[in-house]
Amino acid sequence: MALRKPQFLLKPSLFVLVLLVLISGTMLALSSGGFIVNFKTAGFSALSALQKGTRAVYSSITGVVSAVQEISVLREEYQRLTQQLENYEYMQQNNAEIRRENERLKEQLAFTTQFEYKSHPAQIIGRDPNNQYSFITINKGSRQGIKKNMPVIAVQNGTIGLVGKVLQVGYTTSMVMPIYDYDSNVSARIQNTRDVGLVSGLGWEDSPLSMKYIKKRVLPDLQYGDLVVTSGENENYLKDIPIGYISTITVQDYDSSLNIELTPVLDFGRLETVIVVDMKEINPDAEKEDNK
Repeated sequence: MALRKPQFLLKPSLFVLVLLVLISGTMLALSSGGFIVNFKTAGFSALSALQKGTRAVYSSITGVVSAVQEISVLREEYQRLTQQLENYEYMQQNNAEIRRENERLKEQLAFTTQFEYKSHPAQIIGRDPNNQYSFITINKGSRQGIKKNMPVIAVQNGTIGLVGKVLQVGYTTSMVMPIYDYDSNVSARIQNTRDVGLVSGLGWEDSPLSMKYIKKRVLPDLQYGDLVVTSGENENYLKDIPIGYISTITVQDYDSSLNIELTPVLDFGRLETVIVVDMKEINPDAEKEDNK
């Protein structure tokens, strides 16, 4: 006879009773332990936290967008102010240039109205870029009465100086050979000793001028800084127009003359305007000044 294993069957009524006991015990434990879960309140709290988080994220995004907009506005304002500053600096520079130009014109006007001969103020509009030829181009030609071999002078910082002579004449422009050109030769006089020599150029606007044919016997009477002026002994140049100052004196045994170098009275590199002189026509304004 086979033995059967004992079977434990839980009746439905007993199962329900056990479940009710467990639930009651759990509720009693939670209520007595002070740990009460209010599901309605918990759900509201979770919702409130979500709303707060959403508001925080929205506020952050709004703040970032506002900051970007502010940066864009500031950048535009910066660019506007920068442009205004550039315009202001340009206006200042332009005004300064106008004032300098006005001073140059005043110098020329004061000179030309008192000068003995009729003169033609002109603007330098071109120079030889390679210095192969040292010619200067001015904006006056035959239309304005310019003629070949007319002397050209300038007034720079209150100083009158010799520039050169007109070499070629066009209708509205002319070419000037400056005194620093290799082919330029000007009869000149040392103002202190009254000795006459010949001044020629070395080919560069910033190079010294060379003076020849001054005898060695004059050496004791010469001083550095002595002024050399045009002698007026030929028809091409006016008399007593400053050329340069003695800067170097060289004595050579085999030569009876001194080798003298001059520093030009004019700064040719900064020269912008010149005056072409018509020695064959008297300045009517100068005559009026003499008759006063």
